[in-house]
Amino acid sequence: MGTVPNSIEDLRVIARRRIPRALFDYIDRGSYDELTWNRNRDDLRALELRQRVMVDVSRLSVGTTVLGEDWKMPVALAPTGLTGFFHRDGEIEAARAAKAAGVPFTLSTMSICSLEDVRAAVEGPFWFQLYLMRDRGFNDALIARARAARCSALMLTLDLPLQALRRRDPKNGLSVPPRLTLANTWETLLRPRWITGVLLGKRRTLGNLAAFFPKEGIGALSEWVGGQFNPAITWNDIAWVRERWPGKLIVKGVLDAEDARLAADAGVDAIVVSNHGGRQLDGATSTIAALPHVVAAAGHRCEVLLDGGVTSGQDVLKALALGARACLVGKAFLYGLAAQGGAGVTLALEIIRKELEISMGLCGESDVRKVGRHVLVN
Repeated sequence: MGTVPNSIEDLRVIARRRIPRALFDYIDRGSYDELTWNRNRDDLRALELRQRVMVDVSRLSVGTTVLGEDWKMPVALAPTGLTGFFHRDGEIEAARAAKAAGVPFTLSTMSICSLEDVRAAVEGPFWFQLYLMRDRGFNDALIARARAARCSALMLTLDLPLQALRRRDPKNGLSVPPRLTLANTWETLLRPRWITGVLLGKRRTLGNLAAFFPKEGIGALSEWVGGQFNPAITWNDIAWVRERWPGKLIVKGVLDAEDARLAADAGVDAIVVSNHGGRQLDGATSTIAALPHVVAAAGHRCEVLLDGGVTSGQDVLKALALGARACLVGKAFLYGLAAQGGAGVTLALEIIRKELEISMGLCGESDVRKVGRHVLVN
């Protein structure tokens, strides 16, 4: 038997072996020169934790409340496109793991398993992420489907009015469904488990979109998606969504304090500080550097979550110290999913939870809800 992975990096190494390079690079890397991708990681690592001793930390609690929901730890699974390509029925596997861990799962618009697939397979509510596309009928229908699926929150991703170039994707021939080319055939054939589990599985297209185009080929569907990202959306569109969505409303992709004020003015329930994992505007600030400014601008009008570069419990602790209510993790759970399926997602969450508990204890903190800037040096 091999050694059990005990870090997210261990899961990353396994994932790299088990899925084709095109998929691994899709989630693992960033846009253009990857300056922002690196800043997300490096700025988190640069923050120093304040070690404390002789404090009773015999009873550690990492449970918290976010948007009125009780979470067993301040971590949720972020929306990630093509999750079902990392493992068969990947969205379902991840949603089940999140449910068992007592944290939310967010289904992406660009998922392989549809809203209805996940709803039928998972007990309890999950969140749904939506892009405001040019086609308002499409948006309207997806919001209605999210309501029918009893999703407990709707998350609007704001930072993709135009799609940035992720240079590795076209070089790797990334497509939906996965397409074998001369360049990637060999390395794909070296992964028979992935071929039989995913490529030959029944779900190989964008599940939430397929219902709109039952007679269209996948090529037409992909072309439609590429032309639907909407550079004309403004804060006025939040009111349009509010008319159709009565539940909790989250906006994701805010880095600027002024945008945070505008989001709060628009009446959203939560803001996710995010730069799309360093996969959109290269040269933008890291999410952890932007976080305190967004928190200050939002005030007490809405809750603030952090997304981007979070791959450990210590990263979560640092984000909480700077004002985040909780964190979203994307890469971390996808590494686990690609490495070991749903069990790998469970393991990734357990790793982060244990790291958070131990780091809190060594900082003299026993209750995650009381973590503040005082746990950081300076």
